[in-house]
Amino acid sequence: MNTPFFIAKRLIRAGGQAESNTISGTRPIVRIAIAGIALGLAVMIISMAIVTGFQNEITDKVVNFGSDIVITEYSNLNAIEPQPVSKQQKFYPSLTQISGIRHIQVFATKAGIIKTDEEIEGVVVKGVGSDFDWSFFQKHLVKGEVFNTTDSSRSKNILISENTANKMKLSVGDRMEVFFIHNEKQRARVFDVTGIYKTGLSEYDDKYVITDITHIQRLNGWSENEVAGFEVFVDDFDRLEEMGDIVYNEIGMELYCMTVKELQPQMFDWLDLQDMNVRVIIILMLVVAGFNMISALLIMIIERVYMIGTLKSLGMNDGKIRNIFIYQALYLTIVGLFWGNLIGIALCLVQQQFGIITLDEASYYVKVVPINLQLGHILLLNLGTLFFCFLMLLVPSMVVARIQPLKAIRFA
Repeated sequence: MNTPFFIAKRLIRAGGQAESNTISGTRPIVRIAIAGIALGLAVMIISMAIVTGFQNEITDKVVNFGSDIVITEYSNLNAIEPQPVSKQQKFYPSLTQISGIRHIQVFATKAGIIKTDEEIEGVVVKGVGSDFDWSFFQKHLVKGEVFNTTDSSRSKNILISENTANKMKLSVGDRMEVFFIHNEKQRARVFDVTGIYKTGLSEYDDKYVITDITHIQRLNGWSENEVAGFEVFVDDFDRLEEMGDIVYNEIGMELYCMTVKELQPQMFDWLDLQDMNVRVIIILMLVVAGFNMISALLIMIIERVYMIGTLKSLGMNDGKIRNIFIYQALYLTIVGLFWGNLIGIALCLVQQQFGIITLDEASYYVKVVPINLQLGHILLLNLGTLFFCFLMLLVPSMVVARIQPLKAIRFA
């Protein structure tokens, strides 16, 4: 029979009904300890859900506006006016047969100037082909619809951002004129606005418009088999570096590839900094919870000095007596974890469902506070809190060894 556990269970069941010669068992300090653990865990769950949700949202926008991996010539990386690359490559489109590669598509870009009767605006015109994946832009459409492109005909449709539409006073169905410079000659193209998108990333919304790649090819004097490069999407972003190496080995020596992390290092360094904020919050919450439990355990030991003296006089060793209070403290910890999970998960679900807390999209790139609840994160936070509190309980529980039976009975 586990005597310490049996005694601890009886003390827990007794609740606030302590012996007449002790202070009341249900004490404010115990309630504060439980509240500290509950609030600490709730804050950790909410912080983890918000930060990972924010990282996922921004990563999704940055990646899907472009791609996970870009294949092109060395000189074309980050170039608005790239050199042509042959579309006839061994890896296109067979690269998708490699496990982990989801999609590959061609693209081309060219600088242009949108001109209306009242306004003028510089943009980057991105040309896309029939293989373009429109799912991201369909998700972020504000008005209108995306357009289809085919290899046999040229589309005059164009997709612009809400920022550009507001600046140029354009709407769906309007015609817009875009001027290009090629070989020191000015050339113009007229497009029909079919859709307006908004991603919230001003770096892209202020700059890019989307149209048929054949316009870029003709303006640059390229053949239909020449493009600026290829955009590759992977199944698992966590394997991005690994897939980047695989793609690099597949494309040969004439071309070069870079991952989105290499192309946008500042953005991903900023996102990585958010992990530091979560670590600081978790450490602070664990320290607060730990010290709350230390205080509660010391109060419980002082409260039961007479019981400790009696048990020692009956022959129970210090280790078993210490275990009585550790069992009690762990019970309080588990109660705190229960309420912490309930509060934290409930608040996250409410925000996820109703989007109550909003943000300035111009500053944070998202309209509402994003939530990413993952079972693995919740389990790790619970186990980490339980383990840390247990470690913090070991030191004050050793106070039991310093209590002498005769003095304890006299003290009571």
